[in-house]
Amino acid sequence: MTIFFPLLAVLIWSVNAIVSKMSAGAIDPAAISFYRWLVAFIILTPFVLPGALRNRRIVRAQGWRLLALGLLGMVLYQSLAYYAAHSVSALFMGILNSLIPLLTVLLSILLLRAVPTIGVLLGTLLSFGGLVWLVSEGQPRALISHGMGSGELMMIGASASYALYGVLTRRWAIPLPNWQSLYIQVAFGVILLLPGFLLAPDVGLNARNIPLVVFAGIAASLIAPYLWIQGVMRLGANTASIFMNLAPLFTAAIAVLFLHERLHSYHVIGGGITLLGVILAQRLRAPLIRRKGKQQKMPS
Repeated sequence: MTIFFPLLAVLIWSVNAIVSKMSAGAIDPAAISFYRWLVAFIILTPFVLPGALRNRRIVRAQGWRLLALGLLGMVLYQSLAYYAAHSVSALFMGILNSLIPLLTVLLSILLLRAVPTIGVLLGTLLSFGGLVWLVSEGQPRALISHGMGSGELMMIGASASYALYGVLTRRWAIPLPNWQSLYIQVAFGVILLLPGFLLAPDVGLNARNIPLVVFAGIAASLIAPYLWIQGVMRLGANTASIFMNLAPLFTAAIAVLFLHERLHSYHVIGGGITLLGVILAQRLRAPLIRRKGKQQKMPS
């Protein structure tokens, strides 16, 4: 059934949040970031490099854009998550990732001139309240006194990086096939990650961390994107995007069952309010301001 394409993609990405948490203490964040995309690059090369060489003029002309996308999607997004995993739970990481669709909509208003909607207004307010409740562990006053920790800030930065990646991908519309564009971005990602890898104190691979690298490099970086693209082609972007709302639920269930993390009331309340805000932003599309003439639709 066609729904299994986006469903399996979201499940793999949810498991990857668990892998990110498991990597803390098993491998240096700079090392797994580099190895992940190196594995993806090596696997893609025999299949994608010939086509990319045929389109080298386009690659050269769009080089700086592909570099920027590689920085946002391959370097900042996952690297920040790997570093954040040392101080925040997989549950928290899954909930914060659910903010990506809302952040994408907000950035679309700024960069794509999309029309703000009632859903965006309500969703932003709700998600902000849920985030405050979650980060403060149900004690907002404590957040005012002590502020957010580095792990929380890094996860918010990671989500914002990926949201910006999605918006710029749509705005620039680079005239390359999807896999060729991804391949060049991955190549830039490997190059950008190399200095951090070389400076890391311990980049050794062993029986404990090799499965994590393999899952991140193959399942999360190649199989899940393929399944997601197939889902979008068969169901449409609007329908497929609904499945992303399942990611924090999958992540929470896996974290509790396999990492034995405790599900607290502030996870349920804060995460639930945050997710409700994201859903409202996606589904309530009535514009805040009526404009004369043809209206530009919000991207999904």
